This record gives sequence, C-alpha cells and structure tokens, in this order.
Amino acid sequence: MNKEQNHYTIQLFEDRRIRSIWDEKQENWYFSIIDVISVLTGTENPRRYWSDLKRKLRTEGAIEVYEKIVQLKLPAPDGKMRLTDTANVEQLLRIIQSIPSPKAEPFKAWLAMVGRERIEETLDPEQTIDRALETYLKKGIPKNGYING
Repeated sequence: MNKEQNHYTIQLFEDRRIRSIWDEKQENWYFSIIDVISVLTGTENPRRYWSDLKRKLRTEGAIEVYEKIVQLKLPAPDGKMRLTDTANVEQLLRIIQSIPSPKAEPFKAWLAMVGRERIEETLDPEQTIDRALETYLKKGIPKNGYING
C-alpha cells in the first residue's frame, strides 16, 4: 500500500476513537485492532489482550485471520505515525467473535453503518461535508464555528 492511496481517519463508536484507514487500491477499510479491543473490553492494556487473543485465534483454528493482519501506519497518541495491526471488516468480525463483550453486537452494527456511509461518501462527496457538520453540531459547536457566538 502506498501513501497516496491511503486515507486515515478517526471513527467514533460510543464517543471512543477507532483509527481507520481506507486503501483505495484494495478498496477496503482497515481498522486498528488495538482500538477495537479497547472499546469492546475496557481493558487498560489492549496490546496484551491482543497478544493473548492472537494465541487463542490460533488454537481455535483461525490462523487465516491472523495471517491476513496488515500493519499500517496510523497516528499514535504522541502524534507520530506508527505501524499498527489492522484488520479489514471481514477479519475484524471474526476477531470480535472471540471477544466476550456485550458491546460486540452494537459494534458489528456500527461497523456496517460506517462502511455504508463511506461507500455513500465515495459516490457523493458532499455527504462527507454534511456528516462533518452533523458531528460538529452534536459536539455543541454551532454552525458558525464559534462556541461563544
């Protein structure tokens, strides 16, 4: 994947950040596995959880999921671009099946919605602007962009 063909973005699930990246060449979204694990489990150490989960996936016979994990550069909390384990929607759904969490079903529905919205935005780029405005308004930022008037 080369840099010109990828566009990273932050998706929100229940006001929690999920780093994602669109690969134009593959026409696929890839999501940070660590971010998804953090949201679904609430663990303080999602990297350790992911390490343990990889072992579990192998013992469950889901080796193909593990082998298809792609490391892509996404912005880290320190602002630097760092290699991050990512999965496409199909792989992510398989990973989610192995995480006991009451948030799994709502997350699957959210994942489907995000995918649908991005496809719609590709077909009609004006929807990107409309969704951004809607997000700002939900955060309490008025249409003029100024909080105090």
